[in-house]
Amino acid sequence: MRSHHRLHRRSKAPVILLAALLGIAAVLACRGEGRRDQRAAEPPPATAGATRAAPESARRPDGRVASLVIDGSSTVFPITEAVANAFEARSPGVEIQLGVSGTGGGFKKFCAGETEVQNASRPIKAKEAELCAAAGISFVELPVAFDGLTFVVPRENTWAACLTTGELRRLWEPAAEGRVTRWSDLRRGWPDRPFQLYGAGRDSGTFDYMTSAVVGSEGEARRDYIGSEDDYLLAQKVAADPDGLGFFGFAYYREYQESLNAVAIDGGAGCVAPDETSIVAGTYRPLSRPIFIYVARAALEREEVRAFAEFYLESAPRLVPASKYVALPERAYALARRRLAERIPGSLFGGGSRVGVSIEELLEMESSGLTPRP
Repeated sequence: MRSHHRLHRRSKAPVILLAALLGIAAVLACRGEGRRDQRAAEPPPATAGATRAAPESARRPDGRVASLVIDGSSTVFPITEAVANAFEARSPGVEIQLGVSGTGGGFKKFCAGETEVQNASRPIKAKEAELCAAAGISFVELPVAFDGLTFVVPRENTWAACLTTGELRRLWEPAAEGRVTRWSDLRRGWPDRPFQLYGAGRDSGTFDYMTSAVVGSEGEARRDYIGSEDDYLLAQKVAADPDGLGFFGFAYYREYQESLNAVAIDGGAGCVAPDETSIVAGTYRPLSRPIFIYVARAALEREEVRAFAEFYLESAPRLVPASKYVALPERAYALARRRLAERIPGSLFGGGSRVGVSIEELLEMESSGLTPRP
C-alpha cells in the first residue's frame, strides 16, 4: 500500500505524489478518503518538499527517473491534483511533484526550466513569455476549464447580496485605501461598521484578473487587504469574519458554500450569481474566465510528460466538474488536443488577462488559420 502524500493547505511547500509499484489493488482500495480531507485534518509530513528516491522499476533504461514537476496557480490546483491522482493510478512508477506558488510565482519557475507543467489562472504575460524565450523555453498553452472569479461574504451577511461593477471598482481601486472602509461607505443603508477585505496575493493570476476586470488596470488595487495564494485559507477566514468580503476561484466557494454566500454581480444587465450556466454562457460578466495549463515543448519529448498532458485533456470533461469547476465545450477540448498534438507554441492571448474573451472563439480562430489580435 502506498503512503499518503499531502499538500498542507497553509503552506506553499510542494507535495510529492509517488505511485507505489506493487500492491496496486491495495492502493485503489485505500483511495476512499480524499486527499483534500486528509490535508485539512493532518499536519504536513516532516519530509514535505523533499523528493524521495523513486523505486528501481520507476527508472528508465538510461537510469533516469520518470518524473514530472508541476507548480503555479492555486485556482487550477484542485483540477491538476485530481488529474495527477487518476494518472498515477494508471501509470505507476511516475513521480509527480505538485506545488503551489501562484500563477506569477509559478511562471518564474517554469521559465527558469524548473518545472514541466505550469498551472495558470490567466494567460501568460508578455514579460513572462519574453523571460521564457530568453531561457529557450517554448511552451504549449492549453485551456482546461472555465472559472467564475467569485466574491463571497459569510453566511450571516444578509445585505451584500449583489454588488454592481461600479461598487466593486470603488471598493478595490487604489484610491479606496483608507477612504472606503465601512459598509456604509459602499452603499447607503448598509451597516455603519468597518469591513475586512480578503483576496488573492499579488503573485496570483486571480489577483491579476480581478484587477483587470474590476479596477480596469491589471495589478492596480488597494493594499489594505489580507492577501494569500492559499485559497483554502482565504475561504476559512472570510467564513469566520462577520464583516469579511473576499474573492477566489469558483471551486473554493463551492467547497465552502455551507458557510459562505456568493455575491451576485450586476454588470449592467441585472444581478447575476456565479453558477455553471452563467459562467459558461458568459452572462456572469465580467468575471467568467478560462483557466490553463502550460507545458514545456521540450519536455513533451519525454513519454511521461506527453502522456500526462494527453490524459489531462482526455479526462478534463469528467474531472473538471468533479473538482467543482466548469468544463469547456467539447469543441474547445478537441481544439486544445490539436494544439497539444501539433505542439503549437505560444499564447493565443496578447499578454496577460483579457476580460470578456471566449476561449472557444479564440481556438476556432486558430483552427481557421487566423491570428487573434493582441
